[in-house]
Amino acid sequence: MARLDLEKLSKRYGDFFAVRDVSLQIADGEFLVLLGPSGCGKTTTLRMVAGFIEPSDGAVRLGGSDVTVLPPWKRNAGMVFQSYALFPHLSVAQNVAFGLEMRKLPRADIERRVEEALALVRLTGFGGRLPRQLSGGQQQRVALARALAIRPDVLLLDEPLSNLDAKLRQEVRVEIRELQRQLGLTTVMVTHDQEEALTMADRLVVMNEGAVRQVGSQRDLYERPADRFVAGFVGRSTFLDGAVEAPGRFRTDGGLALACAGGMPGRAALALRPERVEIAPSANTNMSGLDNSLPGTVEFVSYLGALIDIHVRLSPQDRLVVQIANRDGGFAPDVGQPVQVGWPAAAGLVFNE
Repeated sequence: MARLDLEKLSKRYGDFFAVRDVSLQIADGEFLVLLGPSGCGKTTTLRMVAGFIEPSDGAVRLGGSDVTVLPPWKRNAGMVFQSYALFPHLSVAQNVAFGLEMRKLPRADIERRVEEALALVRLTGFGGRLPRQLSGGQQQRVALARALAIRPDVLLLDEPLSNLDAKLRQEVRVEIRELQRQLGLTTVMVTHDQEEALTMADRLVVMNEGAVRQVGSQRDLYERPADRFVAGFVGRSTFLDGAVEAPGRFRTDGGLALACAGGMPGRAALALRPERVEIAPSANTNMSGLDNSLPGTVEFVSYLGALIDIHVRLSPQDRLVVQIANRDGGFAPDVGQPVQVGWPAAAGLVFNE
């Protein structure tokens, strides 16, 4: 366990920056998640921490020591790869022992640590099996056991759940989080799945185009996104493009006059979370108490089980999504039905261009 510091870390390929000036401080025992779309630089950042990619600039400090130029095997960092990277011809126990053997530990210590690591991931008794005899979830646990066996100062997870089916992914991410808390391991995970990030992280780092866009807790990023990109990537938002005409007044490109909170006069976008918008079955319904109340027409209904998404056309240029709970006897409009939607001014986030 150790504190991890990244100081203006960059990776440049010619004139292209895969990562640019990333500075982060990860506390001892913290679970930090790097979140962003494909190509945003999150995996490159993780691999620079692991030592598989040499930074163009900046520094990596682990436990106060500069490890920027050290090879991977001298960093005491355990890494779990997206593909698990298990040796198919080696048994489970031999796979878990690999890093320990590279460190030339005594055989008795290796055997003891392998047993301990397999017990941690609930695979006691599986040491003699080959990877092909295991399920995807079990292979993932073997890869995790291999990373834990070396007793790393930092655990690095590169999209560790992406090869699992949806149900197993939910189970394993809870197991990883509980194990991380039990061991108090400083952990950095890369993912593009926002649900994974929101479920597992102590803090989130949203990246795009090689740069950090915002760092904070789940609530920080969801309730107070720093910009339009974060608002669209963390959770879901509908964006109404237009302009702030005056303080508290927003006009969409479709001509709708809306009450808003914040924003400077000029071109802007108004972001609305689907669950913050109310919907009623008739265009004549009075939504008293809401700053905005508008008629619309249902264009599309998406049934999601516990939730229902309703796409409502407000004008030829303006459409928003409303999300409601699926309840017996609850309102569930049909396509083409006129409705009324409304929301308080504070529910809309304004992002100036």
